[in-house]
Amino acid sequence: PTGVAWDGGARGEAPRAVDVDVIVWATGFRPVIDHLAPLRLRERGGGIRVEGTRAVRDARVHLVGYGPSASTIGANRAGRMAVRDIRALLAREPVPVAV
Repeated sequence: PTGVAWDGGARGEAPRAVDVDVIVWATGFRPVIDHLAPLRLRERGGGIRVEGTRAVRDARVHLVGYGPSASTIGANRAGRMAVRDIRALLAREPVPVAV
């Protein structure tokens, strides 16, 4: 709920966690989102419903380059929209996560 956690990995390192406010995950316009499964963002049909770039099930997650913003032209607009929404999110109380 407060950041990112990694397991020890293949080299047997100790698990670690980092508190963060924002994560930017750039996939190069490929829908590589299986690692997000623990967040339970997917709808019944398998996709992730977004409003703008924000995942409907968790306002903290923005998917720029996914869904409607998955184009070179759309990405510029979507990036600006995501920054505006994320700044607003960070300026107010935490948003409850829908389960």
